[in-house]
Amino acid sequence: MDDLTSELTERFERYCNTKSTSYELPSEILGELQSLLRLYSISPEELDFKWQAYSMKMGGEDNKLDLKAARDFRKNLQDTLERESRSKAQARNDTKRVAAAPRAGGKNAGDVFGMLDGLVPNTPRPDALNGLNGSTVKRKGNFQTPSGKANKSHEMSSPGGMLTPKGEIGAVFDFESREHIGDITEQLNGHFPLPEAPDEPPAEARIKLKANTDMSKFSYKTMAMKLSEASEVLDDRIDEFRQLIQEHLNLEDSDFGNPSHQSPSEVIVVGRIASDSNEGKLNTASLVLEGSRRWGSGRRVPLKLDSLTSYNFFPGQIVALRGTNATGDFFTVTESIPLPLLNAAASKPAELDVCNNRYLDSAESDPDNVRPLVILIASGPYTTDQNLDFAPLHTFLDNAATSYADAVVLVGPFLDAEHPMIRTGDFDIPPHLTNPDQATMTDLFRHHISSALQSFAQRVPTCNVILVPSLRDAHHRHAVFPQDKYVKKELGLGAGGKMVQCVTNPMTLSMNEFMLGMSSLDILDMLRREEITSGKARTVNIYERGARNVIEQRSFLPLFPPTARETLLGAAPVEEKPFKMVKAEPVATEEGEAAEPERENGRSPFLPVGTMLDTSYLKLGEILNVRPDILITPSVLQGCVKVVESVLVINPGTLSKRRAAGTYARMVIQPRTVTDDEREKNVGVAHKLWERARVDIVRI
Repeated sequence: MDDLTSELTERFERYCNTKSTSYELPSEILGELQSLLRLYSISPEELDFKWQAYSMKMGGEDNKLDLKAARDFRKNLQDTLERESRSKAQARNDTKRVAAAPRAGGKNAGDVFGMLDGLVPNTPRPDALNGLNGSTVKRKGNFQTPSGKANKSHEMSSPGGMLTPKGEIGAVFDFESREHIGDITEQLNGHFPLPEAPDEPPAEARIKLKANTDMSKFSYKTMAMKLSEASEVLDDRIDEFRQLIQEHLNLEDSDFGNPSHQSPSEVIVVGRIASDSNEGKLNTASLVLEGSRRWGSGRRVPLKLDSLTSYNFFPGQIVALRGTNATGDFFTVTESIPLPLLNAAASKPAELDVCNNRYLDSAESDPDNVRPLVILIASGPYTTDQNLDFAPLHTFLDNAATSYADAVVLVGPFLDAEHPMIRTGDFDIPPHLTNPDQATMTDLFRHHISSALQSFAQRVPTCNVILVPSLRDAHHRHAVFPQDKYVKKELGLGAGGKMVQCVTNPMTLSMNEFMLGMSSLDILDMLRREEITSGKARTVNIYERGARNVIEQRSFLPLFPPTARETLLGAAPVEEKPFKMVKAEPVATEEGEAAEPERENGRSPFLPVGTMLDTSYLKLGEILNVRPDILITPSVLQGCVKVVESVLVINPGTLSKRRAAGTYARMVIQPRTVTDDEREKNVGVAHKLWERARVDIVRI
């Protein structure tokens, strides 16, 4: 059995119904899988991710891999490839269509630029083209209120019809009848037992919070970005990393060079990875290195990577490369130098003793038998696309109350701007409002979210609740990254708001001795879409690869520019008819991506929100001083937990999917034991959280 067959068997045997003890795939299924590898030139790992995504859409774990399922999977991949090819061809054709320039003295002299179209309905246009056949039609006066153009070509225009697009929901997902409740999809340190809930809540909060981010700097004015300031921020970031590398490797200034200058000498260059094309994904042909104005003349030079056996690059990445530019046309890379990492977080033994004392529920608790900390982490959306009942959120808070959680981290979006009912306005106003005509999204937040948090605070008054905003929050006035916190007094939390902390996006804070870093950006998915890899780097798990890039680049958003909203999910052209939500055929997605919205056949006329960015304040999105012990990176990708460079990286998944229940993360943290040798030295000791924390990705 060759290596390829062994890896296929290892990855796909668990999906089959076979009871064989030899752990071999049936020959007919193995043949289908081997054919897919050859046909699409992908690795067994990528094929495994595509099968997981396909299986989730076809019924999750109940969908077993047999010969029929393998053939259906093959047909689905082929249909997906054909759809992508057609959409790319259509996009190329659309860009080639150029309208003729209007002439003031021509046949349409009365309306040169079409600005009167629709405003004067009984004025005939003798040469107006009707549809595709080019026939002429004389307009009839209807003497009604004029409407806008019937068909607006711009994909971001408002719908042209008289009816607001409304999603027609077919099969309704019943949250109460969901299956696999409480199942653990991924786990770290499962040998640690789950603690039993105490009979009574602790006398006081067992976690003390301390902000490590200056949140006052996030209240800047948006839509005021200056090009000069943005360019300086990008330029300074390159120079800062150059200084870090020079100090880390004890290099001289003469060891560095300008990548755009022709020279036969081998030099080290530091710059930003970019693409020489404004369209399309980064590839080796479009890869360029952008230097700073001080050390690289601000120029871009193509990179030649033939000498590298392994690499992982993405737009915006700061890299240190060794090589030569003998011809002046391109920089030949011979080595990619790893960037220095931030120091790991550490505390002195006396500080750890104080933190360990907080594990006691009361003064009478046994210090030798303490109850570990319980932290629950969830990420929005918090309700399905079919309603605004927020049943997953209520269930999650019930689980937190039952286990007497010490902290709950809720990452937005809460009122998702991409929710069909939110973006169309097709929802009921909270009944308690005396003036419904003046209702706002903040009122909706108070009704659905704040009321749930108030009820939870009454049940567990010692639990810290942390609210992290999202760029997709419809009620939040600050809609760019880095993002300011919610205005707490507007949320109407009442007495329950004492333990609720509104933080910025991103945010680093200390919980007792360990440090927590978090952001609501789906950076894992963005990096997966934009990166190029080769050699050994390709064999690294995509979650670990993305998390390592975040840690190494010292930024919650190392990608620049962020993934364009047009590429996340293409928008449909707006037509003069009500939009209908059409249930899509199952579509396999790339590398473990969760189920996409069911609108492949009936695309929404609304573009995704995307990542609005204020480049002038990108410094607020960096990880400063030390590496966090925990890094929360919520993503639409399947929930996971990894240990990368001594950092516990957690993707809780989304609490609710568009037509299904989601997942959340549960952490159980044991106290840090201080040895006699560490006490004697009395220096900072590493927290080593990955050794003493159990993490479960749990189905809600």
